[in-house]
Amino acid sequence: MKQNNKKGKSSVCSDRPPRVRFLLEELRAPFFTASVVPIVLGAAVAWAVAGVFRPFYFLLTLIGGVFLHAGCNVANDYFDHKSGCDGVNVDYVRPFTGGSRLIQRGLLSSRVVLAESLILYALGSLIGLYLAWARGLPVLWLGIIGIFCSFFYTAPPFRLANLGLGELAVGLNFGVLMTLGSYYVQTQALAWEPAVAALPVAFLITGVLYINQFPDYKADKTVGKAHWVVRLGLRKGVIGYIAIMTATYLSLILGVAFGLVSPFALLGLLTFPMALRAVWMTRKYYAQPTRLVPANAGTVMVHLFTGGLIALGYVADKVVGYFI
Repeated sequence: MKQNNKKGKSSVCSDRPPRVRFLLEELRAPFFTASVVPIVLGAAVAWAVAGVFRPFYFLLTLIGGVFLHAGCNVANDYFDHKSGCDGVNVDYVRPFTGGSRLIQRGLLSSRVVLAESLILYALGSLIGLYLAWARGLPVLWLGIIGIFCSFFYTAPPFRLANLGLGELAVGLNFGVLMTLGSYYVQTQALAWEPAVAALPVAFLITGVLYINQFPDYKADKTVGKAHWVVRLGLRKGVIGYIAIMTATYLSLILGVAFGLVSPFALLGLLTFPMALRAVWMTRKYYAQPTRLVPANAGTVMVHLFTGGLIALGYVADKVVGYFI
């Protein structure tokens, strides 16, 4: 009997994911690229334009940004659970939609998830306060806007996603604000160039959020989470995705054409074929969540590589400048 009990206990334990994987699932760590890309871009623009790069402050900015991003992910898990959204979602496709599912699988209580979110926000905020003290108050104001938008994306009383403002909040946060904040930490100055250079990244992270809303359409509509895919419907929602992807490359080309962005940033255009494939997949499989997965993954990759190539373009601009 004792042996059977031991076996029973071990089998229950074996059903739980390993702790590291458990943590990565909760934080949705693979999507931290959404915060890493704009912070790297802001530092690259600062080096190319102002000739400064401060590794210590860069690392602090990166760590603080990731903490705040993690807090946002975990908070969204909690509030999507409380609204009933994740509970009624049967069309989710992991890891892109439906949250971490840890509450739904009984692996974490909702109270623990909320507490962890607040701890992550607190850690990110402490780093932000230090940077505001060391580098300047604009860091504080940018951080306040960022925390407000990310926490109240699904949290009451604002629930920005329900108001159709979630896409704007995500693009602003994980595009312009993070890039501009990273640039400011390096240079202690605000400028138009990092903000304009960040527009393709802002559009693309909006595209990542937007395409991930297709599989969640039924659940989100049921609980009144009226983002733009719910407002437009699946078929018309495809037009919105095409518009976002078009705006990505148009903003890059116009930024260079008007002299607001380095010509080397046009390296970002190399991802255009990847974007075309994601658009084609979305047009064909917008109503089939499992078959849409390559488009979900493709949009994430387009965001990562486009932002990375624009940042690389600024590095190349600086290097070439040494020889001219």
